Amino acid sequence: MRLRPVRPAGWWFDALLLVGLVGLTVALAADQFFGLDRAVADWAEGHRPTVAYWVARVFNLLGQGSPLTLIAAGLGVLLAVRLRSLRPILPPVVGFVLTLLTIGPLKVWTARAAPSASVKEPFLTPEQTLPLFHDDLPVRFAQSYPSGHVANAIVWYGVIALLLAPLARSLGRQLPAQLITVIRVAPPLVVLTTTTYLGWHWLTDSVAGLLLGLLLDRLLHRVPWDDVPLPGRLRAWDRPFTSYP
Repeated sequence: MRLRPVRPAGWWFDALLLVGLVGLTVALAADQFFGLDRAVADWAEGHRPTVAYWVARVFNLLGQGSPLTLIAAGLGVLLAVRLRSLRPILPPVVGFVLTLLTIGPLKVWTARAAPSASVKEPFLTPEQTLPLFHDDLPVRFAQSYPSGHVANAIVWYGVIALLLAPLARSLGRQLPAQLITVIRVAPPLVVLTTTTYLGWHWLTDSVAGLLLGLLLDRLLHRVPWDDVPLPGRLRAWDRPFTSYP
């Protein structure tokens, strides 16, 4: 199997994303960037009128992992039925596995509280909300790093875009390449901005989610979905979909 091309080409950008994520985590473990996180969180709290709060909260729904997973799975099933192929189901399944094995475990391991943890349960002091590795806190209060909203948005909108183009072609339509780019880029940027503005994540949480999401997205888009071997009994449902005319 030959891997599909991604942009920028090559593995150097993947390595850069990984080094950035590891470097940011190490820096935060050494109490770096706390001043930046605090300054951004304090500015957002001081510039959050009611109307802006609710607008941001509505737009932040674009990053809800469970609905996005269901939408991607539904598109995969719909395309699978139309093409009589199991291959469109593979990207949502692999995307789910990748996010399950990376985002959640990283959150539990780093054990960082959200900015709001100082104004609601567990009512930490502002200084206590910044560090990583709050192992003394219950898990539900220490899952801020990296931002799952941002990482999930990048992964799932990437999967949705991957499925929408062949689905449109199966309906006799052609989606403009610019629209596919907007689907992949705009929602994650909106989610990154709103989740930080609402005080649900530190700025560095969102940056870490961005780095992790881009890394997972590139891995998913490298997979040659039309060439992945399937068991012999499934050969009747073995039609390609990414190269569907």
